Amino acid sequence: MYFITMAGHSAAGSSTAQTQSHHIQINVIKTMILVSAFYAIAWLPINIYYLFIILDPNLTYVADSYYAAMFMAFIYTTTNPFIYATKFNPVKQVLIRMIPWKKSSVQPIDGTETTRTRTVRMGTSYM
Repeated sequence: MYFITMAGHSAAGSSTAQTQSHHIQINVIKTMILVSAFYAIAWLPINIYYLFIILDPNLTYVADSYYAAMFMAFIYTTTNPFIYATKFNPVKQVLIRMIPWKKSSVQPIDGTETTRTRTVRMGTSYM
């Protein structure tokens, strides 16, 4: 990291590269904070349940609370790749294009607009 920073100071026009590098570092830190917080929240219920099992030997694994806590842990396992994928710009663009209700507007190339309008007058019958 030290070499990249020092090389950035020696080249002309390197402030853009340094700013971009800083922006990437910030995004990585935000992603890691998000993943770590999500991990702690998702695995906390099952760990609390294991603590209750240690403290109360009469508690069984068949209880509904065990399955609910385990479901939360599996939710983290299945969504973790999606967190990383949505933070990666090429993957994010593909996912946005897959959403059917979020269509990007297409602009005409030659500058002319090719829209069809229909005028309907009230009270006029077309028979």
